[in-house]
Amino acid sequence: MTSEGWGPDDVRAGMRSLPKAELHLHVEGSIRPSTAVELAARHGVALIEEEARRRYRYSDFDGFLSAFAWVVSFLREPADYALITRRLAEELLAEGVVYAEVITAVGVMLWQRQDAEANLVAMAEAAREYEPRGLTIRWLPDAAWQFGAGAALEVARRVVRWTGLGVIGFGMGGDEMMFDYREFRPAFDLAAEHGLRRTAHAGEVGPPTKIRDAVEILGAERVGHGIAAIHDPAVAALLAERGIPIEVCPTSNVCTGALARQLGKRDATLADHPLPRLLAAGIPVTLASDDPAMFHTDLVSEYAACASPLGLRPGGVLRLLEASFEHAFLPPAAKRAYVERLHASAAARGFGAVGEA
Repeated sequence: MTSEGWGPDDVRAGMRSLPKAELHLHVEGSIRPSTAVELAARHGVALIEEEARRRYRYSDFDGFLSAFAWVVSFLREPADYALITRRLAEELLAEGVVYAEVITAVGVMLWQRQDAEANLVAMAEAAREYEPRGLTIRWLPDAAWQFGAGAALEVARRVVRWTGLGVIGFGMGGDEMMFDYREFRPAFDLAAEHGLRRTAHAGEVGPPTKIRDAVEILGAERVGHGIAAIHDPAVAALLAERGIPIEVCPTSNVCTGALARQLGKRDATLADHPLPRLLAAGIPVTLASDDPAMFHTDLVSEYAACASPLGLRPGGVLRLLEASFEHAFLPPAAKRAYVERLHASAAARGFGAVGEA
């Protein structure tokens, strides 16, 4: 597939067959309305699918957080988490994803007084069922900014013991504006001491200073969203010079109102997304779906949006595909193997050229 006839439908048609990595994906945000109905019924709650669909419509970030909390309220025991892991794995396989680093809200589990380790065991066992089918899932447990630094440290204390369950990192999500990031450094330091990789949502709705703090204070090795980098050339240069990738989720940024907020507009569309500007600034970028069910998207659709309306050519899209493997929390040899597999698959299907921007 080359520049001729290049458009979102062409990308969508070719993309499913190419091996892909997904690095910013919340398992709780993958719960489709039909699965929400099934989970509710398990716990004696009457729910119709239309109600779930209505809950998944919002115009700002607070509305999204409320919807996230609502659907997570139906996750009450390990079997529920195993169910959503299997449903997500089936979707990832259908999209051609071969490797995924999946975020799970351990902070919320603890807030709900659940046995978080039992939940992770169930999720890990469910995920392993898909390895013979070509999908590897690793886990990035996270805490929520809004629960405070003490809760984050408790999450870190627990997850450092779970590496045998496929846990490879620790992160923070939620409302980035509530606290000074310096308060969360002990949690990140503890994760680092035990060899876990670190991520942090920053610069999604907040200013570019949040991105700098995530990197310089917390030691984040990847930044979730990070679109505020467009406002500060020094922050953009920091990311570019240190090779710290931002996990860009375009549809998410539109649906939560984060993009409109960053651009100072009443409304924003995918055509307004600064992904091309971020790439032009030399910032490493990976593409992801974030909460696909809640934003009515999937990874293939995100790549299709790169072609139109964002205007990336085949080589640019191929570089994004490469980046998701290159910036995964994997050993170098595993990264190289995935990239070589991608190149072979792309060449066999005539999908662009690395040199074609």
